[in-house]
Amino acid sequence: MSLIIKNLHAAIDGNPILKGLSLEIPAGEVHAIMGPNGSGKSTLSKVVAGHDDYEVTEGSVTMDGENLLELEIDERSRAGLFLAFQYPAEVPGVTMANFIRAALQARLPEGEELDAVSYYKNLYEKMDQLGIDRQFTSRFVNEGFSGGEKKRNEVLQMMMLEPSYCLMDETDSGLDIDALKVVADGVNSMRSPDRGFLVITHYQRLLDYIEPDHVHVLADGQIVRSGTKELARELENKGYDFLKEELEVAG
Repeated sequence: MSLIIKNLHAAIDGNPILKGLSLEIPAGEVHAIMGPNGSGKSTLSKVVAGHDDYEVTEGSVTMDGENLLELEIDERSRAGLFLAFQYPAEVPGVTMANFIRAALQARLPEGEELDAVSYYKNLYEKMDQLGIDRQFTSRFVNEGFSGGEKKRNEVLQMMMLEPSYCLMDETDSGLDIDALKVVADGVNSMRSPDRGFLVITHYQRLLDYIEPDHVHVLADGQIVRSGTKELARELENKGYDFLKEELEVAG
C-alpha cells in the first residue's frame, strides 16, 4: 500500500516544472519535502491531485496500485487522496457544515444517506479538538476567515474525510506558533499504519511538531537529497548552500 510517483515530468504552459521526480510514500509514513522557491514543491501536490493547469508529459502516479493519472479530480478524492491547499479558496454561499457533509455523502454508496446526528457529533468533536468555534458551521467556507482559520478548516476537512493519503502544501504558511501546534496536533491524531502523508514546507519548525519518517530536498523539479529529520535541521541551520553540488547538478 503506497503512493508511488515514478519519473514524473510535468509542465505548465509548455514550461517544464517537474523533471523526472520519483518518490514512494508507503501507508503509515510521513514524508516531508523542502526546497528553494520555484523548485516544484506546490506543482508536485497539484499534479498528483489532478489540477488541470498542469500537463503530465511523462511518468506515472499510482495509489495502492490504481493509476491516478487516469482519474478525474473528484475520482482521486473519492479514491482516498486529499490535498490541503497553501491558499484555501473561499466558497461563498456554502456553509462549512453543508460543504463537509456533501463531501462525505459523495463517498457513500448510491442510495445510502449520511446520518445527521452522527455527522454533527463527529464534526463538533473535531472542531473542539482544533479549537474551531462551533458557530463556524454556519459560516460560508473560508469567507472572511483569517489565514489561521482557513488552515484549521483544511485540517478539519481532512479529519472528517479520513483519506488514505494526505498532501499538505505549506499548511504551516501564515500560522502563529499556537495555531501551528493545534494544526500539528490534528495531523498527528490522524497518523495511522493505513495512512500516508506528504508534508510540503519551507520551514523546519513544522517538523518539530509533525515528525517525519523521511525528508527530501526538491530542486529544479527533482529530488536531490533524502534523509531523516536531521536533514531538515541542517537545512534550517545552513540553508541550501551546503547542498550546492546537488543543486548545481539538478540545475
